This record gives sequence, C-alpha cells and structure tokens, in this order.
Amino acid sequence: MAISEYTKKIILVDDEKDIRDVLEITLADMGYHVFAAGNGKQALELFRTEMPQIVITDIKMPGMDGIEILRNIKNENPDTEVIMITGHGDTDLAIKSLKYEAIDFITKPISDDALEIALKRANEKIITRRQLRKYTESLEKLLREKSELQDHLSSLGIMIGSISHGIKGLLTRLDGGVYLVESAHTNKEYDDIGEGLDILKETVTRIKKMVLDILYYAKERDLKLEKVNVLQFAGDVAVVIEQKIDDQHIEFHRDFGQDNIECEMDAEFFHSALINILDNAIDACTEDRSKASHKIIFSIRQDNENVIFEIHDNGIGMDTKTKENIFNLFYSSKGSKGTGFGLFISNDIIKQHRGTINVNSVAEKGTYFNIKIPKQHIENK
Repeated sequence: MAISEYTKKIILVDDEKDIRDVLEITLADMGYHVFAAGNGKQALELFRTEMPQIVITDIKMPGMDGIEILRNIKNENPDTEVIMITGHGDTDLAIKSLKYEAIDFITKPISDDALEIALKRANEKIITRRQLRKYTESLEKLLREKSELQDHLSSLGIMIGSISHGIKGLLTRLDGGVYLVESAHTNKEYDDIGEGLDILKETVTRIKKMVLDILYYAKERDLKLEKVNVLQFAGDVAVVIEQKIDDQHIEFHRDFGQDNIECEMDAEFFHSALINILDNAIDACTEDRSKASHKIIFSIRQDNENVIFEIHDNGIGMDTKTKENIFNLFYSSKGSKGTGFGLFISNDIIKQHRGTINVNSVAEKGTYFNIKIPKQHIENK
C-alpha cells in the first residue's frame, strides 16, 4: 500500500511495551513514520506536536483510556482518523468508539492483514476528504468567477447606458456649438462666434475627460511608484485647475506651506485622482447661485507617516444621499453632465496607494475632502 507524505505520520498508543515494539516494526515496514506513546498524556502531547492524520490506540489503559484519547483528538481535529485496538470481550467499548467516530477497530492479537485493512480504510477516507475539499474549493472558485463575471457584465451594461446617455448630451452640445459658429459666420455676427467656440471648448474638454475616465476603468495597471516632491507635484495639479477656472470667477487658493515633503506614489494616477476631486469642487461652485463669490482651497500638510491633501469649496454642498453615494460607480448628481466615473476612480486610486478619503459636506454651504496617503507605500499594509 502506497503511503503519501500527508498520511505517513502515525501515533501508536499502548501501555504494553511489547505490543508497541511489535506494531512499531510492522508499521515502519508498511512505510509509516511511527511515534509511540505509553499513555494518553504522552499520546496527546505527541498529537499536538506532530499533527498526524492517523492514530492507533488501545481502548483499555490505566489513567486516560482509548475512548478519552479518541474524544480529545476528535475535539481538536475531527479530520484525524483513529483506529481502536480492543481485546476479546470489549465489544461494547468498540461499538462506543464507533459512536465517537473511530474509523475502525481491530482485535488482539493483531494480524497484519487486519491492521492493513483498517489503515487502508483510514487512508481512503483521508484521501476522499482531501479530494472533496479540493473539489469544493474549485467549485467555490468557479462560483466566485461566475459572480465576478456577472457583476462585470452588469457594470458594463450600466456603463454603456450611462456613457451613451452622456454622449448624446455632449453630441447635442457639439451640434449647438457648431450651429452657433456657422450661423454667426454666415450672418457676419462675429461677436456671437465666441459663444459658440466657448460651448465647443467646454464640450471637447468634457469628452476628453470622459474618454480618459473610461480608459482608466477599462484597463488594469499596477502602480508605477516613484519618490515625488509633493510641493512640486501639487503645484502641477494647481496649475491645471487655475487654467480651468481662469474665466469662471472662482478664487483658488494654494495652502502648501514651506515643508519639503517627499512621498512614494504613482504621480500620473494620483494627479488624476486629485484633478477629479478638484473638478467636482469647480462644478459645485459654478452650479451655486446662492453666493456672490466662490473659493476653493487646496492644502497640503503632513504628519509622521502620511501626506494629507485637503480640498475645501464653498459651493452647493451635498445632501446626505449624495454624500453617501459619491464614490459609487456610475452615481452622479450632475444629470447629463456627469458619468459617475470621476470620484469612483479617485477613490480607487487612493485605495491603491493604501490611503483614505473622507468627505464632509453641508447642502448650500460647501464640501471638504480629506485625502491621506502614506509617505512610503507598503504592500499589504
């Protein structure tokens, strides 16, 4: 009988040394690595140290008997198979051992054939259990993959619907912008051409952002980490935003301090994350008609382990429902102006950097984002 590495350890328990010696030789000849014990206490100590898959124990022993050993072993590891050794007239004890899930019992004097049959039964049960566990794990993996595929297809359907709705709106705006430019040109109303060009520029910017968001969502990419000068990085982000709000009457304030801060990040990805959040702040300000002036504050600070980016705006703010859903894929409170990609992507990028993002917002008052990432990127933090 072939013995696998998994089952070759065996503990033999008997208070009679002569029986232990004979059985130890027989079991070693069968290919087992035998650990012998003369009582229940020694047996349990060996069991906890060696963790064998098979234990052979005498039923009748002084002190802790075989039934108690069986119950202790099954309590600690139900998968361990226990073979009981019985004497003539121990039928009741043998039946009791089966009740406590012994795999088999053999009667003294022990024949090699009876011992081999009992061991074969134990090994078959161990192997069957291993195969069943393996099949179960494979089935669970297939079910997870199927569920992930269904989720992906569902997300794809929602994405297509969301994108198509957004694209229709953008195409309508493009048509409107082109019409204004052509009409103004035809009628030589050159002052009106600027209005059409503004619509076209805004629409092209939104199309570009939508395409970049879709590309990010569609592709899988590991972070390309590098040491980054945070002040310089944040300055690059600020320049992009300042250009966007140049003619929108929004005050933009940099609050970077003078500290030299270095951080390990994927600068391209994290740049996109902050731009999305700042774009959200711009939209919140431009949509707010209740205030005479608007302001966005972009701040940087640090603690011992983290870099902290803060974005304040005094725009329209968010109600409770919007605040709870802003990081969900395809959720947008902007109607046809939004796809629900931006903040979802920002949250995902920040999580990839082992960071956190928190938001506090009050409707009609404004919104505050707090983004924290570790200075040193540690895998499986």
